[in-house]
Amino acid sequence: MEQNDKRDRREQGWLETRSIDHVPAAERRGKAWHQAPFWFAGNFVLTTMMVGFAGPLLGLGVGWSVLAIALGVGLGTLLMACHANQGPRLGLPQMIQSRAQFGRRGAILPFLAVVFVYVGFNVFDVILAADAVAVVFAAPRPASYAVLIAAAGIVSIVGHDLLHGVQRWLTCALILIFGALSAALCFRLAAAGGVAMGAFAWPAMLAQLSAAAGYQLSYSVYVSDYSRYLPEETPAARLIGWTWLGAAGSALWLMSLGAVLAGEQARPDAIQGLRQLGDALVPGFGALAALTAAPALVGIMAVNFYGALLTGLSALDAVRPAPRGLAVRVAGITVFAMVVWLAALGLPADYLASFNVFVSLMLYLLVPWSAVNLVDFYWVRRGSYSIRDIFLADGVYGQWSRPGLLSYLGGLLAMLPFAALGGYAGPVATALGGADVSLAVGLLASGGAYWALSRHGAAKPAWER
Repeated sequence: MEQNDKRDRREQGWLETRSIDHVPAAERRGKAWHQAPFWFAGNFVLTTMMVGFAGPLLGLGVGWSVLAIALGVGLGTLLMACHANQGPRLGLPQMIQSRAQFGRRGAILPFLAVVFVYVGFNVFDVILAADAVAVVFAAPRPASYAVLIAAAGIVSIVGHDLLHGVQRWLTCALILIFGALSAALCFRLAAAGGVAMGAFAWPAMLAQLSAAAGYQLSYSVYVSDYSRYLPEETPAARLIGWTWLGAAGSALWLMSLGAVLAGEQARPDAIQGLRQLGDALVPGFGALAALTAAPALVGIMAVNFYGALLTGLSALDAVRPAPRGLAVRVAGITVFAMVVWLAALGLPADYLASFNVFVSLMLYLLVPWSAVNLVDFYWVRRGSYSIRDIFLADGVYGQWSRPGLLSYLGGLLAMLPFAALGGYAGPVATALGGADVSLAVGLLASGGAYWALSRHGAAKPAWER
């Protein structure tokens, strides 16, 4: 099987030819365990570490912050990994499958929310990558951003196989370097008596838990993009398990590291925290650790550009047939790259507050979509879809699907009273002292509404190729 996989790649070349179309059985390849290193490296970036700053910045003790991170990562990654199972079953990119829940044109609503997430993440990623490079090489910001964005764009244009290869090799380097840093930190903490639980407050605890869960959930919008080439018979439990292990392992590691560093710093800074920790181990090692973080950020930027292109083409295809081919991929990724470059130049130097607001806003936008999508796949249609109808203008799923749209918008509205975002706090959140429980509300409201509206009336065509 492994020899067949290598022969297929030699015959097809590294340049991916598929776009938003279905991957036929003859082109399926890979193993379930390949998802673990892909998502481990994809999540092993400095933006992940910054999520661990949320609790300490709100006054939550380091021990409680790590506990909240563990709970949030466990829940958010489980939802993400369940989406990964859709890839080999349907052979489709993640978001275009949403047409079955929202309709061909109705799916544009979650598509827009998802593109916002892709662009937003890449803005913060390129800023952090430039900060990491600046530890060793001084360069003007506009030029640094341009070079890093261009590198990510090239990898995303080549496509699926190169993305998997880059992430797999990065995993080895990241484990070695950050393993040494973390070991040094553990010895230091042990000598100081360990990590104290510290101060506790429900609003801060829930904020850290929601930030960790929402960050992990953000990968749900493209997780099937990287599992759709797996054989259809790939065991669901194995695929979900490997995806969860890779994504949760790196998130728990880096977010916890971020929480510990934030508890020691008056003004948390991911780059300086790494540099100080590394230099305390071996002089100069901190600069190496910071520099290693740059290619990891470029890798996840490439993944985001790839997902943004597929989602953008899916939205365009709902209005008129979307063109295919290399020229379209280059043009589309170039547009997204320019948007990211301009947005990064316009972001304030003190971007940590903006990042925290972005992560919270992302949670509100994606939770209702995730609930609708999972309920439809696992409980309403039970994995039975007509691939042909997903692409037809007059297909069985229609142009607009009332159950999906009402459930998504209803979930957003249901979350508002429970939300606490920036200067806004809903009435329930205010009554709870600022505690934000909108994550649970959004999942239950959107998922429950979709089940009630769809379980008797959803079209359940036989599986078609």
